[in-house]
Amino acid sequence: MKLLTFAEALAQTAEVKRHLLLGNGFSIACRPGIFVYKKLFEQADFGQLSPTAKRAFEALATQDFEQVIKALRATRTLAGVYGGTYDATLAQFLADADGLRELLVQTIAASHPAWPGEIADEEFLACRAFLAHFANIYTLNYDLLLYWTVMHVPEGEKPTSDDGFRTPEDDPEAGYVVWEPGNSKGQNLWFLHGALHLFDTGLEVQKYTWCNTGERLIEQIRRALGQDYFPIFVSEGTSREKMMRIRHNDYLGKAYRSFSEIGGALFIYGHSLAANDEHFLKRIEKGKITQLYVGIYGDPQADANKAIIRRAQQMADNRPRLNLKVFFYDAASAKVWGK
Repeated sequence: MKLLTFAEALAQTAEVKRHLLLGNGFSIACRPGIFVYKKLFEQADFGQLSPTAKRAFEALATQDFEQVIKALRATRTLAGVYGGTYDATLAQFLADADGLRELLVQTIAASHPAWPGEIADEEFLACRAFLAHFANIYTLNYDLLLYWTVMHVPEGEKPTSDDGFRTPEDDPEAGYVVWEPGNSKGQNLWFLHGALHLFDTGLEVQKYTWCNTGERLIEQIRRALGQDYFPIFVSEGTSREKMMRIRHNDYLGKAYRSFSEIGGALFIYGHSLAANDEHFLKRIEKGKITQLYVGIYGDPQADANKAIIRRAQQMADNRPRLNLKVFFYDAASAKVWGK
């Protein structure tokens, strides 16, 4: 199979609106030694905690840190109400909850650059040039690379992408910005599975920024977790579990609906079309996209790439009414980070 170059794919779509869907390959292309990860749960070193901490995930049939931490604390509180007297066990609930909270911080920090200065200006410039080809940008990643890139503009200029977050009207001096559904009319940048800098306080969705606080990622997350705020990120294992999480969060639900409504041409970069993201692949099949361009990295005859090609072609086969044309392009030719 002969792949299109990225330039050829752009030329074919010069007359239609283009959209972009990013997978983990976007981050791996920038820093292969850091971002080769699947889920935080798989990276976490549970050896430093009690054996019961990890077994709590198994008992609740989840890989979601937030769910387990909240369950441990709730159980400890309810045990007191119902006359629980096993002091050592009750204390272990709290110890495991606190230990898991710190483990989450450590795991995030270990798999992420500490600040934007670790990425060269030339890399940011190349990435912004790549992103400029697209009307809407959607990412399945929850790291900060995309956010850092769109914010890394020359002094005096404003970002060309809008993530929908604004300064809170009742607290203009706050060290964060907030998202409201009403702010999303012009929004063209979406974190489909959340992100490490987005927090759900129960009352609002907050985005923490380095420029507003002067604090690095690790300290912001530690401080937020200390207030029982958790990053919004969908780290569950299956597509069904991810979809359940999406439907219970206003921001994630709005992002899902936005993706479902796009038409024209969709470019996919850095994603394997794996089954655990089937909830978004189905939206491509059932949606309004007429041209799909899937990035292939390396030899198209490699087993992993053959699987990607089969799934992409299946999308066209599953579109009985509105014709979906599928093309494949050389992901390396996009030179997303100038490499």
